[in-house]
Amino acid sequence: MRIDLRSDTVTKPTPSMREAMASAEVGDNVFGEDPTVRELEEVTADILGKEAALYMPSGTMTNQVAVRCHTDHGDEMILDHETHIHYYEAGAPAALSGVSCRLVRGRRGIFTGDDLSAVIRPENIHYPVAKLVVIENTHNRGGGSIWPIGNITDVEKTARKHNLKLHLDGARLWHATVATGVSEREYAQHFDSVSVCFSKGLGAPVGSALAGDAGLIKRALRFRKQFGGGMRQAGIIAAGALYALRHHRRRLVEDHENASHLAGGIAGIPGLEIDPSTVETNIVIFRTVSCSAPELVQRFKAEGLAVNAFSSDTIRAVTHLDVTRTDIDRAVEIMRRVMKHIWFL
Repeated sequence: MRIDLRSDTVTKPTPSMREAMASAEVGDNVFGEDPTVRELEEVTADILGKEAALYMPSGTMTNQVAVRCHTDHGDEMILDHETHIHYYEAGAPAALSGVSCRLVRGRRGIFTGDDLSAVIRPENIHYPVAKLVVIENTHNRGGGSIWPIGNITDVEKTARKHNLKLHLDGARLWHATVATGVSEREYAQHFDSVSVCFSKGLGAPVGSALAGDAGLIKRALRFRKQFGGGMRQAGIIAAGALYALRHHRRRLVEDHENASHLAGGIAGIPGLEIDPSTVETNIVIFRTVSCSAPELVQRFKAEGLAVNAFSSDTIRAVTHLDVTRTDIDRAVEIMRRVMKHIWFL
């Protein structure tokens, strides 16, 4: 059986989750009549300490609706150069909101108040107007790196000084909370809007939510419709997200332990390089020094291990709900076997 470490989005609903989805009470959510969706939104808002939340099909949509809510056409937002909104959302800030990106070169996706100050432009008719600062926590391309609260408060202080709004792309915020003990509410209090994902890590089949004050969510409701995110009897999928929210958050520690175990195994394989201390949550990024990452990914695939090339010489593996410690040991053995063959060619 193939071991799939490409992403934590590949999970299948558990039997209990499927049962919850099959028995979900539903209604027309565009009319605001789906009780399961409403419950999911209320529970999410409460966890994050916000007035309201809005369920949407994807994290890209929650992020982009947030950008649209906080900005006008011709504005700019400030974010790390490898943040998901900039790197993986198909140019949506420009396409959907007419917003440009002012990039900060952080360290594993994390920057400081001084870094932010350095890229804030003075008021001038030649420049776009900065309106929004975006933080991604945990940071995907940073290897699942966790933003320290001190960095968040530092950035917030600078942002507020310049009258900038703050958005948290918290697709994997649940992981940050499990790893640090800092609650989702404590993280969220520093932001005007927060996006969280139910299909990454938590194992639900569909959906993310955007949370904020009542005024922002009222505005977001229109943009969700405008972007094509209005769903009808969405309680069927919302029930999976609600189940995941209630039952799968604490177990994320298992994914972190498996990721750490994987990193330790990789560290002992000639031809692969990794610093295990950089693995903070469920994402493991390692370097190949013997052949290109895409070629090595194909070699692993032929042996029953699925991972993703992250660059020409780096590979990403992600632990998740459907991966056991036995699977991790098998994955390490496959890597060792493939690398031994390459090393002695």
